[in-house]
Amino acid sequence: MAITVDPEPVWDQPTDVSEKWIETIDETVAAKLPKGSQIKGIFPHGASYWTRTAEIQTQQADGTPQSFFLKVTQNDVGKAMVSGEYESMKALYSALPALTPEPIAWGTFAQDDNIHFFLCEFVDMTDDLPEVDTSMKMLAELHAKSTSPNGQYGFHVPTLQATVPQFTEWTGSWEEFFTKSIKLVFENEERSQGADKEVQHLCQETLSKVVPRLLRPLETGGRHIEPRLIHGDLWDGNTSTDVATDLPVIYDATCIYAHNELELAPFRPVRHRMGKEYVKAYFRHFPISPPEEDQDDRNVLYCLRFDMNCSTFYPGNLRYRKICVDVMKKLTEKYADGYEGWAKARGEEIMSR
Repeated sequence: MAITVDPEPVWDQPTDVSEKWIETIDETVAAKLPKGSQIKGIFPHGASYWTRTAEIQTQQADGTPQSFFLKVTQNDVGKAMVSGEYESMKALYSALPALTPEPIAWGTFAQDDNIHFFLCEFVDMTDDLPEVDTSMKMLAELHAKSTSPNGQYGFHVPTLQATVPQFTEWTGSWEEFFTKSIKLVFENEERSQGADKEVQHLCQETLSKVVPRLLRPLETGGRHIEPRLIHGDLWDGNTSTDVATDLPVIYDATCIYAHNELELAPFRPVRHRMGKEYVKAYFRHFPISPPEEDQDDRNVLYCLRFDMNCSTFYPGNLRYRKICVDVMKKLTEKYADGYEGWAKARGEEIMSR
């Protein structure tokens, strides 16, 4: 399926969190630092659409310098953001510590119970993308090592795509989980951008025809996939290269246990710097799920969820919605016969969800 050329990024809003919250170190944050830490200073570091971020510089009890990364949010949404990120990063670090900074804590400021934080190891990173084969080999290793603790799809705490909660309830089948997940994404996008009859029709056709056609074959006809831990938002803004080790590093996670190929969705939009070469490298280290011939269109479907989320973030700007409409038109036309038509043509027993 052809790739639609995306527009330039459209975010132009100021950060809601006041800069004053990273001018000093709250006592709750200080209490989470290693015992004996002497704080040398706190300095703004990095950029974020919805939070304030800083580097805390310390001297440890043995005299060595050590820095920590602090992210500060506000309100109930911000609290959910940092608690979900902490649990996500903890799960990633437990599975493959070489790939992600070590998470330390999340919590609420003593000064103001409306201000919340995430604290982790500080990693000095370059401005370079991670090397293609090394990064995808490590990502494949992460997926191979981290199957769901209960055999289901979901996550044990809510996690957010930016400021929007994603579906995380434990679910037995991938088709059912993804259907509920993208349906929530469709509903969030409609609340953000307003109702449109064409969009509503395409969303319904996608749910009733495209999702079963592309996902049910993964779990029928003797085929099988396992829920695996994914970062959940792995685009070039959430990964880089560690200066000290020259290895890939990933951060800002919003984890779920999912079909591992969902991780590759952000590599499809041409607005992102990590593209097809990363997908190809990944499949050198992790096999494509059968039916292999469906892989590219599964990626289109998974990217639809990603781009619909992007549309939600920018109320009044319909650029991403237009991209999604174009994708849904192509998918619903191509798969008008749905799963049943596909199974009948292959001589497979038609299975219900």
